[in-house]
Amino acid sequence: MATGTIQDGTGLARLGTALPGGFRTRRLAVALLLLALAVAPGELGRLTRELMTDAYVQVSVFVAATLLLFYGSERLFRFDLGDALRNARGWQVPLAALLGATPGCGGAVIVVAAYTSGNARMGAVVAALTATMGDAAFLLLATRPDAAAVILPLSMAVGILTGWLVDRFDRSHLPRLQGASCELAPRIGRLRPRDVAYLLPALPGLAVGIAQLAQIEIAAVFGLPVTAIALTGTALGLFIWASSPVTAMTNSKDAPLTRMAEETSFISVWVIGAYLAYDYAASFAGLDIAAWFQTVAPLLPLIAVVVGFVPGCGPQVLVTALYVNGALPFAALIGNAISNDGDALFPAIAINPRAAILATAYSAVPALLVAYGFHLFAPGFMN
Repeated sequence: MATGTIQDGTGLARLGTALPGGFRTRRLAVALLLLALAVAPGELGRLTRELMTDAYVQVSVFVAATLLLFYGSERLFRFDLGDALRNARGWQVPLAALLGATPGCGGAVIVVAAYTSGNARMGAVVAALTATMGDAAFLLLATRPDAAAVILPLSMAVGILTGWLVDRFDRSHLPRLQGASCELAPRIGRLRPRDVAYLLPALPGLAVGIAQLAQIEIAAVFGLPVTAIALTGTALGLFIWASSPVTAMTNSKDAPLTRMAEETSFISVWVIGAYLAYDYAASFAGLDIAAWFQTVAPLLPLIAVVVGFVPGCGPQVLVTALYVNGALPFAALIGNAISNDGDALFPAIAINPRAAILATAYSAVPALLVAYGFHLFAPGFMN
C-alpha cells in the first residue's frame, strides 16, 4: 500500500492510499480464485455458490442499502461535523462517541481530524475509537441485529465514560497541526457504469434478504432466480474490488453510489472469505472450530482485543463472522468491538502517530475489563 502524509502551506495533512499495481494484481488473483471456486464441479462448487449466495443476500445487500442511505443523507444534509465538535463544549465526548458508533469508519476519522486541527480533545478521540466497530458493524447489523442492539450502545457508553476519564486525567499535551484534516482515499471523481450496475442486482437481492428475515419464500412466489442474482452481484463486487484504486474507505467527495459500490465490495470480500474458510474447514477438513476455540476459551477475549489493535476493518470483519457462525463468544466480540479502531487508525497514525498509539492504549483498558466481565459473569450471554 502506498501511504504518505502530505503537508501543504496551510497545515493541511492528507493521507493518500492509492493502491500500487502489485497490490491490484494480488487482488485480481484473489478475485479469480473465488470465481474459480464458484464454478468448480462437484461439492466444492455447490458449497461455494451456496455460501456466496448467503453472503450476498444476508450481508452485502444490507450493507449496500445502509451505506447508500448514510452517504446519500450526508450529501443531502450538508453539516460541518468539525465545527459541531469544536462548539460542543461539554457534549464533545458524547458527540464523538456517537460519531464513532455510526457503522463504518467515517465518523471516527472526522474526530481524529478534528483533534489534530485543535477542534477536539484527546477524550473525544478515545471516545470515538472506543465506540467504533468499523465496517464489522454492518455485518453484525445484517446477521445478528439482536447482538448489534447490545454492542453498539454499550460500546458508545464505554466510549463516553472512557473519554471523560481521559479528559479528566490525561496530561500528555501532544502536538497538533493547525488546520489539519485528512482524506483516507484518493478521489475517484466520477460516477462510473460499474457503480450503477452494482445497484441493479442489489435491489432484488435486498428484497430477497428482507423476505428471508421475515421468513417469506419470496423466490417461490415471484420466481426470482436468487442464486443468479446473488452470483451476479458477487461477481460485479469482485470486479470493483479487484480494480479499485482505494483500500477500503472512499473519499467523502465522491458520489454516494460510487462510495456504496466500493465499500460494499470491500466488506463483501472479507465476508465471503470468512464464510468459505469456516465452512471449508468444517466440510472438507472435518474441523470443529467452535470446539477447538473452547479449549482456549479463557484466552479468546484477550486474543480478540489484540486483533482489534490491527489497523483496518478486515480482521475485525473476520472476528465478527466467527461470532456469527458460533465459533467465538460474545465476550470476545465485545472486546474486539471496543479495542478495534477500524480504518480510522490509518489517518491517526499518519497525521499524529503519538496520539494514535496513546488513544489505542487507552481503549485497550475498557476493552479488557468489559470483555472479561462478560466472560466471567455472563459467559452465555448472546451466544
